[in-house]
Amino acid sequence: MSVQPKVFPTVGFEALPVEQLIEEENLPNYKAARYCPAHIGQVLQHRYQIVGKVGYGGGSTVWACRDLEENTLATIKICTTGKRGTQDALQEVAISHHIKSIDAPHHPGKQQLRLVLDNFVIEGLNGSCHQCLVFAPLGLPLTQFRRFFPGNALETDGLRFTLLWLITGLDFLHQAGVVHTDLSPNNILVSFNPGEERAFDQIEDLELTTPTPRKVLADRCIYLSYELGITHGPAVITDFGAARLGNPEKDEKHTGDVMPGPYRAPEVIMGAEWDSKIDMWSLGVMVWDLFEGGPLFRAIRANNLDDELHLAEMVSLLGPPPKKFLERHEKSRQYWDLEAPTNMSSTEQIRIPTDEELANMEKGGESSKEKRKKDEKERVARERQAASGYAYRS
Repeated sequence: MSVQPKVFPTVGFEALPVEQLIEEENLPNYKAARYCPAHIGQVLQHRYQIVGKVGYGGGSTVWACRDLEENTLATIKICTTGKRGTQDALQEVAISHHIKSIDAPHHPGKQQLRLVLDNFVIEGLNGSCHQCLVFAPLGLPLTQFRRFFPGNALETDGLRFTLLWLITGLDFLHQAGVVHTDLSPNNILVSFNPGEERAFDQIEDLELTTPTPRKVLADRCIYLSYELGITHGPAVITDFGAARLGNPEKDEKHTGDVMPGPYRAPEVIMGAEWDSKIDMWSLGVMVWDLFEGGPLFRAIRANNLDDELHLAEMVSLLGPPPKKFLERHEKSRQYWDLEAPTNMSSTEQIRIPTDEELANMEKGGESSKEKRKKDEKERVARERQAASGYAYRS
């Protein structure tokens, strides 16, 4: 049933200081001209009315919208101009079309993938073009969802179910010949159980009565994002802009530097060929991150990604890689003496954990974890009470 667009207030909001950096302005390499100056109340493609901002990133802003044709709510990602925004959007559309074309009614993993429902292009400033991707509404990414738990660590039962959903989704994805390549807590969203989607309705209601604080500039408004509270639906794999498509029947290999920093697999760091197994590596590293409340590998030195440190951390926990693996890759000589492959160059600069420290890590660091739980109990209780199933402003 179609509905008419609503009229949203253009006065009565808190005007934020123009000199104050907010939202996407705080991102590295932010350039305003790349972002579409979308505004609340705007109707896109004669169909989708923007009702509130729910997120942003280096390649897009994300908006809650009402589908005026279906009278339902949706999420729209308005991508930035330039190579990153455009290519990632087109790749996500292509991967979604491929997955939709696969007839697998009995495989539950397809339901754990967020696919593009609609896509179109809108015009921005100075004739620029912005790809727009329409999705079903979802809740928070795990990077934000985890903050409602002591120590930023998910509870055991919750993590167990999350892992089951993700493995099921990845199984379908890999059978379809798709490698995600960008798996991290940023790209795993918690969906809604029945009734919890009212959080999106509340965004619309709030915007009609108490407009969002915003910074008003000459060519655009930059809005504060709404935040969603705790939801209890299955975890969903999202963001296929960096995914690679191949033929699973041919055991096809890929090349290229992919994966987010601390989740990179050894073969990617070494510049070797890779396949769907790199997604499973990311998943394993992510499980540690979500359960322990901190990264398994830091891979950062002097605020920069450091491959040598990353490999040293892997060796300290897993032991040296097989000699055959090292001999296959010329890049190995940058880090190993191939006559003595257990030795890394410059390891004297890298502190390797002692056996006792590793044992404590394997036990989960119970004492520190209990301390974190005690310190954060009140904070978590407050945030859960405020955010359980509702949209709110941070």
